[in-house]
Amino acid sequence: MNDTNLLNRAADNIRILTAAMVEKAKSGHPGGAMGGADFTNVLYSEFLVYDPEDPKWINRDRFFLDPGHMSPMLYSVLAMSGFYTMDDLKSFRQWGSITPGHPEVDVMHGIENTSGPLGQGHTMAVGAAIAERFMAARFGEWCSHKIYAFISDGGIQEEISQGAGRVAGFLGLHNLIMFYDSNDVQLSTDTDAVTDENTAEKYRAWNWNVIEIDGCDPVAIRDALALANRETERPTLIIGKTIMGRGCVTATGENFEGKCSTHGQPLSKSGASYEKTIEHLGGSVENPFVIFPEVVGLYARRAEELKKIVAERKAVQAAWEKANPELAAELHDFYAGKLPELDFASIAYKPNVATRTASANVLSYLGERVKNMVVSSADLANSDKTEAFLKKTGAFSKGNFKGAFLHAGVAELTMASIMNGILLHGGMQAACGTFFVFSDYMKPAVRMAALMELPVKYVWTHDAFRVGEDGPTHEPVEQEAQMRLMEQLKNHSGKHSVLVLRPADSAETLVAWKLAMENSDTPTALILSRQDVPDLPSATGNRYADALQLAKGAYVLMRDENPDVVLVANGSEVSTLVGASEILHGQGVRVQIVSVPSIGLFLDQPQSYRESVIPSGLPVFGLTAGLPSTLLQVVGCKGKVYGLDHFGYSAPYKVLDEKLGFTPEHIAGEIAAFIGK
Repeated sequence: MNDTNLLNRAADNIRILTAAMVEKAKSGHPGGAMGGADFTNVLYSEFLVYDPEDPKWINRDRFFLDPGHMSPMLYSVLAMSGFYTMDDLKSFRQWGSITPGHPEVDVMHGIENTSGPLGQGHTMAVGAAIAERFMAARFGEWCSHKIYAFISDGGIQEEISQGAGRVAGFLGLHNLIMFYDSNDVQLSTDTDAVTDENTAEKYRAWNWNVIEIDGCDPVAIRDALALANRETERPTLIIGKTIMGRGCVTATGENFEGKCSTHGQPLSKSGASYEKTIEHLGGSVENPFVIFPEVVGLYARRAEELKKIVAERKAVQAAWEKANPELAAELHDFYAGKLPELDFASIAYKPNVATRTASANVLSYLGERVKNMVVSSADLANSDKTEAFLKKTGAFSKGNFKGAFLHAGVAELTMASIMNGILLHGGMQAACGTFFVFSDYMKPAVRMAALMELPVKYVWTHDAFRVGEDGPTHEPVEQEAQMRLMEQLKNHSGKHSVLVLRPADSAETLVAWKLAMENSDTPTALILSRQDVPDLPSATGNRYADALQLAKGAYVLMRDENPDVVLVANGSEVSTLVGASEILHGQGVRVQIVSVPSIGLFLDQPQSYRESVIPSGLPVFGLTAGLPSTLLQVVGCKGKVYGLDHFGYSAPYKVLDEKLGFTPEHIAGEIAAFIGK
């Protein structure tokens, strides 16, 4: 057990490094990080189990930071743990630095999650805790470990915290331990200006084990963490009353703690004295980037302890693997991201069904074969057809993680963020479903998945105004354009940040799922129809083989000799173009019909291929049930896109097709007028 004075000294060292990093960068958030230093120091010096020589060790404890603005606190304690150098800390928030303003996932440097938008970090921790329980249910408690999270007043206030708290408590995630840094101060006000809720009672109502302590007292922190580690039924929330800007003083040495002004700017701009604060905490103003010798000793002793703990746990794993070679091979395949052989061509489907139904056939197939896949739905499993996976696997319930389906409840953002956490844990595959219009709720987590390059599969059904009688609140119009904009963004690896696929029939849906499962680098959006759609004609007699061309983003579905016009669409509208082409043929108009499920993949193809699909010398007509801008990149400025510039209406979808002009007859007339026929 470490001496209290030594722990206080180490926490002050974190505070010094935090203040110095922000001051040198001339930007950042020192106050909260200085207040949370006591907890973080005790956690890393006494409780968190990891392998300094193998940061990706699968059975390490994970630490998820929610308030990413408190990154200086995390970088400082990780420097003490050997993950960063003083030069790394000095380059905080600078170009090319590995210490960005908000942490970005980097397991080799001890960063388990990208954080910034408040509320998502601890929700990812819930996902990681589910993944840990999933693994333990299959391979045994020898692989159990703890998931720690750190949340602030802002994260507690974000609406997503309600979903995270409910799900974790409902499932009894006793492996989840969260510290609430309750300093009663936020960026622009004290917390009492915006809330007076009883946070402890709220979490108790969600079935959490709640411990309230002085968050500046290392002994109280140690006792609380020890108690939390012994909990076997519930997740634990440790509410620590901390002090914003702990240790801050003015130029005359007066106390400047607890001030809102220290939250989001360097101390020198807050009313505190940076120099006097560094001195007050026992540091050197001339050289604040130092780890005190006694603190070096504290973390060196912890490193030796970790060597013994890790060696013991790895020995247990080795014995288990020797006794269970088949399960061991499966475990290693999980963490290597290796999928079983999947034959998508063998998946049967009925003729002329909705693409959500074809997706259900795939999910049923995956549920029998991909043993590390978790699927979730936001209370729509029977509508988005993810229930096909549920029927093959079973749902999670309190203390029971032998299934593989998460009933998320009506909480789309929570669900999406949990999926991110499941993948961040490692060893898992993840997909989640809801209506496409509700992708609006999910967008913040989709963006985070894109930033972290997490291969979540989004099953978005009810893809257009053809939702029908539910009316404009449920009929997506602008949503595809939003996703296509994200598709245009490239990630650090140069790939599209989201792979967006809107298949036109069952065969394309099977291929879209094939591409989604093969995509291990980015999220994949599968945009699927509610209504039945006709199977598209095949030039070869093998529709699945034709649809494999989807891997290039777009392909020629039908080609007349010497076409007069190129017709372009994806999803349900492709079959409308096929119907229109039959009318146009009767008028002597020759067409080339192009299905373009992925605009991003198509634009990545060589110019020669793109020219063969959409020849530059021909007029191009696009059809979309969304905003016309959705197809402009492929149609071009000289082409025409028929789409919507308004919200939908409540009526049967066939009536809407007629009223809005999405019938073969009307579209044939639009095409003829466009080319002057």
